[in-house]
Amino acid sequence: MSTLRYQRVLLKLSGEAFGSTGQGVNPRRLDIIVRELKQLRKLGVAVAVVVGAGNIWRKRTHGQGLEPAVADYIGLLATVMNGLALRQALIKARLPVRLQSAVVFDLPGIGAIDAVAARGSLRRGEIVIFAGGTGKPFFTTDTAAAQRAVQVGAEIIIKTSQVSGVYEADPRQHQTAKKFDNITLSQAIRKNLKVMDKEAFKICLKNKIPILVCQWQKGVAVRAVLGKKVGTLVKP
Repeated sequence: MSTLRYQRVLLKLSGEAFGSTGQGVNPRRLDIIVRELKQLRKLGVAVAVVVGAGNIWRKRTHGQGLEPAVADYIGLLATVMNGLALRQALIKARLPVRLQSAVVFDLPGIGAIDAVAARGSLRRGEIVIFAGGTGKPFFTTDTAAAQRAVQVGAEIIIKTSQVSGVYEADPRQHQTAKKFDNITLSQAIRKNLKVMDKEAFKICLKNKIPILVCQWQKGVAVRAVLGKKVGTLVKP
């Protein structure tokens, strides 16, 4: 049996893992997420998930003319929509799941952020979904992922991206941009790399949590927890 490199992970899923920008939730993409989480759980990995919302709402695209805080709050609500969709899909697949949100709703199946309860769920083999970002405007879901990773004691953040790792510049705009196999959090901050926001990097640096940045596709998280080479490792 393969040896696990990481036994407790925080998976940061961008909205694009759920569907194209503005598309909503694509059932086929949702099924890929569920299958990946099922395989991770089968391996014995404790998995927490922070969801983004780019498939429903993207501030720079849809927030024109709105107050920045209002646009951010709409984005936070959109992450809850993705969280609900993922929760329902996991229940349908007969996988144990807990959904917590930093934006509190009086709806069945959604609880407030509770780190103690989340850690208990992970110990029992439940998949924990975190929605609602940080609950505050002007912070990204990357920052939320860093905060939740600290709260649940994750060994690593696996951040999914639309590109295959961390580059010195956006490879979609600069074809000759160099890709890093490994880089430190301090270097990422100093170089002002945009793969995650600076606040998220600082939280991970303070708490010595590495980040693996990789392109979202079938099997990538499983390969990561088994210690196989994927993406870029951003190390403390």
